[in-house]
Amino acid sequence: MVNSKYIDSLRQIASAELPWEMLSDCNILVTGATGLIGSALVEALLLRPDKDYHVYALGRNEARMKERLGDLANDPAYHFVRHDVTQPLQGNTPYHYIIHAASNASPNFFATQPVEVMKANLDGVTHLMDYGIGHGLCRFLFVSSGEVYGEGDGRAFSEDYSGYVDPMSPRSCYPSSKRAAETLCAAYAQEYGIEALVARPCHVYGPGFTESDNRVYAQFIRNVLRGEDIVMKSTGSQYRSWCYVVDCVSALLHILLLGQSGLAYNIADESSNITIRELAEMVAEIGGRRVVIDLPSDAERAGYNPVSRSVFTTTRLQAIGWQVSGTMKEKLKQTVAEVTNKSN
Repeated sequence: MVNSKYIDSLRQIASAELPWEMLSDCNILVTGATGLIGSALVEALLLRPDKDYHVYALGRNEARMKERLGDLANDPAYHFVRHDVTQPLQGNTPYHYIIHAASNASPNFFATQPVEVMKANLDGVTHLMDYGIGHGLCRFLFVSSGEVYGEGDGRAFSEDYSGYVDPMSPRSCYPSSKRAAETLCAAYAQEYGIEALVARPCHVYGPGFTESDNRVYAQFIRNVLRGEDIVMKSTGSQYRSWCYVVDCVSALLHILLLGQSGLAYNIADESSNITIRELAEMVAEIGGRRVVIDLPSDAERAGYNPVSRSVFTTTRLQAIGWQVSGTMKEKLKQTVAEVTNKSN
């Protein structure tokens, strides 16, 4: 594995003062392991020195996972599980900790495959919980989304807030299935005595996105790496909380090891609340390009998040020791550098 600031930051997380002894002699299953958050989580767990646990990365594309991990794929603690979470999990391997991060989070899937998006969340929780109950499950962490808050009233979202989501909009396949999956986690916890926790990340950025990922930050970075100007498909007035994927992984580990069962935890860098236009201008400056407005077609607009303001409070997460440092611009530079290294 080539050293980089990104890898160094993951190593720092892997050496953080957390109750790692909870994972001793345990098997950790990470679904969505080839995705943005899942792959970074697998990397962090494998980078921990003197680890005495095993990491099972569940996904559908082993070649992509191996390419992502590089030398880490040869670690004896690493195991790939080829599986689609919409199907029941087979086998007899005990998974003591399950982090369910498998869900298409790219807006193009919301417009073209809303059924599959819902199944990954709802069927995914069902199949993983059913398997875990009979195979030594200790804790289940569901990676939900800040989109569960829907359209709010202007306030910053705390974990006890619930805004409006239109249940008859196909675009609601993502927030509605995340909401229902959270309730399903709570139901399993009550009925079967499983420790279940929920993480609600805001908009997460970082290396590891695929060519088909059309989230705005991924599009912007692809633009500048191709030597193109950034083409915005809106005026960019939407105001969002953002979080670097490394900080998100740190938060997930804090929640997994220190969080209280039955609670949800927001994940956001409160110093990184900006508009989409500001994000575009930041990436353009890093890449030496400019920003161009090109309003979207109806097909493109169908997958867009309609929420105008989405910012989060992280008091609950900070109360269990999570902290974040550094600026968003520094972390976007790390992202661009890492993507450039991977493509060379």
